[in-house]
Amino acid sequence: MRIARFSIDGNVAFGAVEGDKQDELVLDIIKGIPFADFELSGTKVPLGKVRLLPPVLPNKVVAFGRNYSEHARELGNEVPEAPFAFFKPSTSVIGPGDEIRYPSFSQELHHEAELAVVIGRMCREVPRDRVKDVILGYTCAIDVTARDVQRREKQWARAKGFDSSCPLGPWVETDLDLARANDLTIQLTVNGEQRQLGRTSEMIHPIEDLIVNISEAMTLLPGDVILTGTPAGVGPLNVGDEVAVTIEGIGTLTNKVVKRG
Repeated sequence: MRIARFSIDGNVAFGAVEGDKQDELVLDIIKGIPFADFELSGTKVPLGKVRLLPPVLPNKVVAFGRNYSEHARELGNEVPEAPFAFFKPSTSVIGPGDEIRYPSFSQELHHEAELAVVIGRMCREVPRDRVKDVILGYTCAIDVTARDVQRREKQWARAKGFDSSCPLGPWVETDLDLARANDLTIQLTVNGEQRQLGRTSEMIHPIEDLIVNISEAMTLLPGDVILTGTPAGVGPLNVGDEVAVTIEGIGTLTNKVVKRG
């Protein structure tokens, strides 16, 4: 099931996305929330009549850096032996079609396409063989990075945590199992030109290892998001660029870069 979060006529709801052709997609409005038992209402709204929002509002976004060896090397970094985590605040999250606002304190903005894992239940100290039980589904993400700030500041809070630096969407795909999610094509284009192309099977640490690692340290809550790293090919974004991430079996997330007002 593809679960989207959307607004229509000032109201916010979740809906199950139905259909195959983009111009024929409809949302069957969900009674309740997707983190508990829910029913489909049978009330359907054309996707084109709503505004898609970030598919979840995470309490926290846990991102793992340098989880693809070629990406680590392209920036002159060593490949970490253990998962390497950092955080993006909830205020960094935007949805499909929302604007990435170029921060005034940076002159070198970069794109990083990522598979995002959405947590479905409160959990901690998750055993590796139970990881599948705590995942609601998967979505597309862009870890927008102020690369010049990242280089000069020891902490990455400003470089990767500024407002609009975490586009998510367009929806959460719940029908992918772990084995499939660990071997998906992921690509990113800027203005239609391919910049990144890889497979999640290239991750140094697979999804199971990432969730075991972070849940050893902290409680994960329903709606929390885990970013799993980016393949090689990261590069600059400029004002006016349209950036799109497509992940096999999930969909496409598209955002435009604008000057921060």
